[in-house]
Amino acid sequence: MAEEESTIIVRNFVDDGKFPNNENLPLIIVTAALDRRTVSPEKFERTFTQNGWPAAWRNGLYDFHHYHSSAHEVLGIYAGWVKACFGGPGGETITAQAGDIIVIPAGVSHCNMGQSKDFRVVGGYPAGQEWDMMYGKDGERPAADERIKIVGKPLSDPVFGPTGPLMRLWA
Repeated sequence: MAEEESTIIVRNFVDDGKFPNNENLPLIIVTAALDRRTVSPEKFERTFTQNGWPAAWRNGLYDFHHYHSSAHEVLGIYAGWVKACFGGPGGETITAQAGDIIVIPAGVSHCNMGQSKDFRVVGGYPAGQEWDMMYGKDGERPAADERIKIVGKPLSDPVFGPTGPLMRLWA
């Protein structure tokens, strides 16, 4: 069986009134970023950390819309599949599976809309960025909007390094 070729999916999400999303930086999904047949949490953790996105946790994806106003986030799916909605309740639902990565810019809402029983993911953030949890509640903005504006761009793509596709797509 040949290794599956990666595909890059790029999506932009604008402010929906409740969730700020990020009008300047797109959501990036790389299918089969790591070989689906041999992917493991350790491979994602090692790869993310080597590329300046230290792996921070292993778990699932919350089943409520939320976003981070102080950090970008990378998700590396190492088992199963997930249907994730991005951009708020009126956003887009995308299915991701083992081997895929999702790079979520600060401000972009994300939510688990369904998953396989074996779904597992590793999450990380660019070195030096401390994440927060925002829920689209009254009173979060405009302070969250101001934090999103000053979140720095990462120095490297979490999987492919300083010359990876994220660097071009977020230039």
